[in-house]
Amino acid sequence: MAASPSDGERQAVLFACTLNCIRSPMAAAMLDHLAGSRVVVMSAGVRAGLSDPYAVAVMDEIGIDITEHEPQSLSIIGDRLFDVIISLSPEAHHHVLELTRTTAAQVEYWPTLDCSLALSQPKREKIISAYRGVRDDLFRRIRTRFDVDGGPTV
Repeated sequence: MAASPSDGERQAVLFACTLNCIRSPMAAAMLDHLAGSRVVVMSAGVRAGLSDPYAVAVMDEIGIDITEHEPQSLSIIGDRLFDVIISLSPEAHHHVLELTRTTAAQVEYWPTLDCSLALSQPKREKIISAYRGVRDDLFRRIRTRFDVDGGPTV
């Protein structure tokens, strides 16, 4: 289902995950890259984690720079209103549902693998492969959900 804000009105989208260091910043950067000024995109986590070098590396592979991303918690959204909030982890989904009980935001849950679990792998290539899988899955979902085209083919 494609999003369709009113003429001249930019849609506000929030991606939420557990630590705001892998899944949600990747998703936000991809939507921002593909939709540009048509949307206002943010990302946040239940808690603010630490920047993840593997997430930076796999996004760099497709020409999207997330080196300036600073993880932040959902508490930063304050009174901001979003048209769509997409949660990418069960914990984030629970928190988002609580935050939006009295708002008209459309909430979606996209179960997304926690690729940080691959950090226990002894080989860097296995870790990178897990991160690429999450990136590519999010990229496909974003292109379909928001009816945006362009960017790298993954």
